[in-house]
Amino acid sequence: KIIILLDQARLETIKTRKNTYELLNCDDHRDLCRKLKKDPADYRPDIVHQELLSCVDSPLNKAGLLQIYIKTCQNVLIELNPSVRIPRTFKRFSGLMVQLLHKMKIKASTNSTTLMKVIKNPFSQYLPPGTRMFGMSCKGTIYSPYALGKKVVEGSVGSGGGSGEVAVGFVIGAMATGSIKKEDHEYIEEMFSISAYPLSGGAAIARILGGLENHLGIV
Repeated sequence: KIIILLDQARLETIKTRKNTYELLNCDDHRDLCRKLKKDPADYRPDIVHQELLSCVDSPLNKAGLLQIYIKTCQNVLIELNPSVRIPRTFKRFSGLMVQLLHKMKIKASTNSTTLMKVIKNPFSQYLPPGTRMFGMSCKGTIYSPYALGKKVVEGSVGSGGGSGEVAVGFVIGAMATGSIKKEDHEYIEEMFSISAYPLSGGAAIARILGGLENHLGIV
């Protein structure tokens, strides 16, 4: 199982003049951000939307091998059911996130399956024993997707002292500026980079998962 934590996501709700709640973002609430003395450029919930689409659309997720978590800047931890479908448009995604942050869970309309829920911190308690966690940052050791997949997949098979496979996880940033730091996550073993160029979160995820799919034989 591959675990993905999308860290420092900007998911905040704000009450508008119409007495409704919206997801705070730099396009719709520029004046409101300035009024609250916040930098509008930081409020980019579209980043986590793109990253979620990259994760959920991947063959790795469709093969049932991906577990996704989101951690917001407000320290809210969210768990996603692998069968969840992320709305394609940002407007619908915003509505869903507002509902999730206020009701603490989203259930499927057809049955009682919980598709997304807010869970208790710390994140480390949800990691299976022996999980190897890696942080992704442009300052990390550079690997090609193929080399990263090889290192991670081969290193995790039987490395737990037995013949069973060990879960592997990646911490990926979902913020507009800054990067993931090893000192902020005590469970991170190593920091990796997937390209010599700065990539968007969605592009980086596509490369990482592509490398893993290659080694796991998922086409």
